[in-house]
Amino acid sequence: MNTNEPKQLNYPLLMASLLIGGFFTTLATSTINIALPVLMEHFDTSLDTVKWTTTGFMLATGIIAPITCFLGEKFSYRKTYLISILGFTFSSLLCAFSWNVEALITFRILQGLFNGLAVPSTMSLIYQLVPKKKQAVSMSLWSLSATVAPAIGPTISGWLIQYFNWQAIFIMNIPIGIIAVIFIIKNVPFYKLNPPAGFDLKGFMSCVLASVLLLTAFSEVSHWGWASGKTLSFLGLGIFLLLFFIYREFTVKSPILNLRVFQSRGFSVSVIIRSIVTMGLYAGSLLTPLFLQNSQHVSALDAGLILLPSSLAMALCTIVVGKLYNRIDPRILLVTGVISMAAGSFFLAHLTLDTSHTYVVLCMTFRNVGIAMALGTVTMLGMSSLDKKESGSGSSINNWVAQSIGCLSIAIFTSLLTYQSGSHAKDMAASGAALNLSKEGLSSASFVMGVNDVYFISAIIMLFALPLCFLLKKDNTDGSDGTPEKHQQSAPVEINILTAEEPV
Repeated sequence: MNTNEPKQLNYPLLMASLLIGGFFTTLATSTINIALPVLMEHFDTSLDTVKWTTTGFMLATGIIAPITCFLGEKFSYRKTYLISILGFTFSSLLCAFSWNVEALITFRILQGLFNGLAVPSTMSLIYQLVPKKKQAVSMSLWSLSATVAPAIGPTISGWLIQYFNWQAIFIMNIPIGIIAVIFIIKNVPFYKLNPPAGFDLKGFMSCVLASVLLLTAFSEVSHWGWASGKTLSFLGLGIFLLLFFIYREFTVKSPILNLRVFQSRGFSVSVIIRSIVTMGLYAGSLLTPLFLQNSQHVSALDAGLILLPSSLAMALCTIVVGKLYNRIDPRILLVTGVISMAAGSFFLAHLTLDTSHTYVVLCMTFRNVGIAMALGTVTMLGMSSLDKKESGSGSSINNWVAQSIGCLSIAIFTSLLTYQSGSHAKDMAASGAALNLSKEGLSSASFVMGVNDVYFISAIIMLFALPLCFLLKKDNTDGSDGTPEKHQQSAPVEINILTAEEPV
């Protein structure tokens, strides 16, 4: 088995090839949020329906995540990455030409499947192709790109919708995708990896079905009711299949996810904390754009501009956290981040129709700085508790859990928002408080009260992470020389270098 370093590797062009594709696929996770009210009006549908353009995308991304490693090793990560960009670009074109909301949701799910392949592939290619001495810098650039993309997504989306139409947020992906494909073909070398021993089809199917059933149950519970036969059957079967998947991954010879990494207490605790932080993250990305556009009736562009400062603050803080991580006790960063998130959410639970945009910007900035401090820190603490040989499995599980929790969060928070808004509207009508309000005024007032309720609930959820933070160890060294153990800089995978370029 050859382990030679790549020859005549053009590092700047290689990184450009990886960052362009990773950036524009990640961008699609946040551009849709600003467009939700516009899509509701265009397709004459409800929030409960149009939310599937987001949850369906994320569900597909999460479903494909467990098998990305299998596909990359079976067919090469270069091929997997190239196909993902081609598929993402084509599905973006389909999204732009959607004739109804059902078609848009279908094409967004397809887009999500290719997105789920693209992001992990770029990280794997960095480990395999970039010389070890440059891997730390490369991962810093990769992390910055992954943070900036969703940060500026709402602003770009708002501008496109304001001056063009909602289709523009998908059409803009096409020229970028073509450029990314050209860069990949010319600058990303092809390597033949060791093929995996087998594929656990039963485990994969049980994972997919469990995700779909649980997400559907949480999404529709506001309509079905918690005690309805549909809700109970979907939840029961979903939980059963999830438990079956977990059992199978511990017993099968070739699992699609190596769940044995959960035997590490540090990693297990970090995943729980990361899940809670992720729930808080998606609460803000869903609620604030809806409040600004549905209740205060600002334009899509203005909503994007209002959200931009807090998003840029999060991107900047991500860089600062990386610098501070090895200089102070990481748990200080983690606890501070969780408290900041909870406090920001609590302040946002006191919105009114007349709340100033300055107040929203300050609260969102406070919140997003907390997200940057907590999310990056807890991920590094969890990964540092694993052996180098387990880092790939840990990365795949983190990605899978994050996408799954994101889907469930949007589903739960949307259902809560719909239920609480309707409940407040009924209470106001029954008490006579709605007599002096128009129908639109009643809808806006009850909607704000629903937003406040969900933000308050998310703040309480965040507080559950605090005691767990102290279960993590502050020592992230390898125990030999006191220097930080950089598990993210694991040795490159053994590869066979082909003498001839493989046809695309």
